[in-house]
Amino acid sequence: MKIIQRYILVLCLLSFSVAVFSQTISFRGAWIATVANIDWPTPEAVGNDSLQKAEMTWILDSLESLGINAIIFQVRPTADALYKSEFEPVSHWLAGKQSFPNEELKIKNYEFWDPLEWTIEQAHSRNMEVHVWLNPYRVNLAKTDTSMICADHVWRKHPEWFWEYNKQWYFDPGLDVTREWICTIVQDIVTRYDIQAIHMDDYFYPYPAGGKLLPDTKTFAAHPRGFTDIRDWRRNNVNLAIQDISRTIHECKPEVQFGISPFGVWRNAKVDSTGSATQAGITNYDDLYADIRLWIQRGWIDYVLPQLYWEIGKRVADYEILAHWWANEVRGTRCRLYIGMAPYRLENALPKSPWGKGNEIGRQMRLNRTIPEITGECFYSTRPLLRNPRGVCDTIRLIYKDDRAENLPWE
Repeated sequence: MKIIQRYILVLCLLSFSVAVFSQTISFRGAWIATVANIDWPTPEAVGNDSLQKAEMTWILDSLESLGINAIIFQVRPTADALYKSEFEPVSHWLAGKQSFPNEELKIKNYEFWDPLEWTIEQAHSRNMEVHVWLNPYRVNLAKTDTSMICADHVWRKHPEWFWEYNKQWYFDPGLDVTREWICTIVQDIVTRYDIQAIHMDDYFYPYPAGGKLLPDTKTFAAHPRGFTDIRDWRRNNVNLAIQDISRTIHECKPEVQFGISPFGVWRNAKVDSTGSATQAGITNYDDLYADIRLWIQRGWIDYVLPQLYWEIGKRVADYEILAHWWANEVRGTRCRLYIGMAPYRLENALPKSPWGKGNEIGRQMRLNRTIPEITGECFYSTRPLLRNPRGVCDTIRLIYKDDRAENLPWE
């Protein structure tokens, strides 16, 4: 009798194992960040189109070897363009200075090419989707002096459209013209390029900086739109932008998706019982004025890709708790759920930290396959990933080769 019971138990465990590992991860992505030359092009390749193409070829070949089937390519990091645009200038991260492609760039040995068009061709030849990553409001980085902004930039032509916060300039989200401008940029890209998605990350209203107040009280007073609470008004500003962008994309090409990669916590349960069991110091709803839950419920976005850059078991923001929370949010909606993961945290991790022992990315990928709503993963960012810290590339390659494989190096 005991032998029969053990046999039945083994069969049950095997069935459970198959169920656990049968979850399909259809979206396998990687972010290619261009702001500050994080991933591409390298500082050495700025202003060198031949070297830029060689670097992108290496990136795409390397990602393909891992099983990656989509890239999220940042082409508008700071109200500039890593593509041919008549509205915003060529990015200085690409060419070394800002200028419009129909003007003389006056950069020695550099002729402007269209990185987006070329990368789309290269990615599609490798059966990779291209999701175009835009930052909606940011004009510069705090460490980037405004002297680099070219004379014909809209920031110089219409200074009344912008405000400064913590040494950075932003389009004023409270103005109708801001939404119109962003939609013009989106329409231009969607119309002219064979892309699979428009993608935005967590940079809506700026992250709070040392108690500094946002300089938007005058805009609120001039355009309250019936709101009396400035925080609700800010959220509505972003809501309107998301609606308009979604409408613009789908009216141009219904098959093109709109995806958002928000900060990993919508709201803490201590301030909202429907929030996650987390203690995050910053949240989307309260600090970035991005009500991701509403966008999911209203069908304004096609996928959500929360940045869960914490380890399983982290006290204030547990990866596992958040993965289940986001799964619950998309359940019953048309919005797909992918998870943003952080292989960069494996680099230089202290030996006794969660990222310095075992294989945290492997553990998280294993967990993803137990949650039916999770149908995709994306890694931030490409250069740290391809440096293969703690053998993470080997783990990813094995998992994507056979999602139901057992005895992989999870631990």
